[in-house]
Amino acid sequence: MTPRTRLNAETRVNAETRTTSEARARAVAAEVRDPELPMLTLGDLGVLREVRMEGDGVVAVITPTYSGCPALATMRDDLVHRLTDAGFPRVEVRIALAPAWSTDWISERGRAALRAAGLSPPGPARREPGPVALTFGPTRRAPRCPRCGADATRLVSEFGATACKALYRCTACLEPFEHVKEV
Repeated sequence: MTPRTRLNAETRVNAETRTTSEARARAVAAEVRDPELPMLTLGDLGVLREVRMEGDGVVAVITPTYSGCPALATMRDDLVHRLTDAGFPRVEVRIALAPAWSTDWISERGRAALRAAGLSPPGPARREPGPVALTFGPTRRAPRCPRCGADATRLVSEFGATACKALYRCTACLEPFEHVKEV
């Protein structure tokens, strides 16, 4: 084997090892649970933007669900702990604010997990370009009851247990439920 052939073989093995490590790191990071919506993983919530190898370490990039999200520090810490426990010696979590996170990034598996946990998943986010009108009245949504599936619902409170949820009551089965707000 010539030195050039050996170098090409080593480069190929290193690239394959890097790809395998990166895929393993991504799989570990994607399964970290959201601290406020624990039925969702960071992958299903759509906040995990990127996982890549840099040298002997992992860089994970996350986007907060909204500016000032109180769960961001916990997400970061959980990512560091899970990846370190998985054998990655150096982990860095970076925050990406652009593009802004949208509820459209929640996966179908995530939406099903929300319904199974008794929460109404968000509908499509606002798509029109331009400024958003500031109103002081309740936001018009059309959530379906996650228990009986009825669309006859009434807003009880614009804020649920967390700022990202609103409290509704189904007028068909009379059960209260939280709806994840569209962003």
